[in-house]
Amino acid sequence: MGQQFGGDWTDRKMKIVVEYAKAYLTIMANYPLLKTIYFDGFAGSGIIDGDKGEEAKKGTALQIMDITSPKPFDMYYFVEVNDDYKCALDNQIKLHYSAREAHVVKDDCNNKLKALGKFLAANPRYRALAFIDPYGMDVQWSTIEVLKGLGVDLWILVPTGVGANRLLKVDGEISDGWYCALETFLGLSRTEIDKRFYRRDTVQTLFGEETVVTKEKQAIQKLGVLYAERLGEIFKFVSDPFIMKNSMNSIMYHFMMATNNAAGVKIANDVIKPKYGQ
Repeated sequence: MGQQFGGDWTDRKMKIVVEYAKAYLTIMANYPLLKTIYFDGFAGSGIIDGDKGEEAKKGTALQIMDITSPKPFDMYYFVEVNDDYKCALDNQIKLHYSAREAHVVKDDCNNKLKALGKFLAANPRYRALAFIDPYGMDVQWSTIEVLKGLGVDLWILVPTGVGANRLLKVDGEISDGWYCALETFLGLSRTEIDKRFYRRDTVQTLFGEETVVTKEKQAIQKLGVLYAERLGEIFKFVSDPFIMKNSMNSIMYHFMMATNNAAGVKIANDVIKPKYGQ
């Protein structure tokens, strides 16, 4: 079972992660006492159906498992909530990568990312590269907070245009449900969110004073900046974003990496900028 191809930016995103993983493993090969984990929170089926008659291709999970030089990861942990995708990926790994220590589980990414944080805190010899590629605003800010101070490099796809911005209504009339979703996603109160994205002016009219609500311009870009700022409160370094746009040139996602390692963020920026149009 393959997944649908998501466009040119899907290829670019995968290439960024795979190239970073190779550089990451090159560095980690110099530290034989440390063990490495690759964690994928939305692993998919392992196969992406071809676009416009093209052949199917390996997804990020299997491309990462194909890395053998200078070394593979010591452990792979794949999380997928869709049972069909989970089974398909599990079968691919058992068929082609049976010698590796790989775990494929059906669960919510938030649960397993928190478990990863607890594992790293209790096992300081382990380092993790985590790739979080959610379908929407699935990752809770409380989950990200669990990773503070740990040996993890986190690549995360942030649905700024296709997620959070759609909840920030132009007129500011946001339902309680949507406010709760934004609060959970950003880790901010609705008061703080309002201050970031709306201006309220009192104007005099024929019928007395009225409050005029204006949504900030370039809200999607500001969501990307805000999320990077929030990551900077958890990690020491945050990369520049790889901004993904649709065919109408509208921003869909900001893709960025957070780490406590200065060398890691330099590599991330080097991978993003020269090759992917940033």
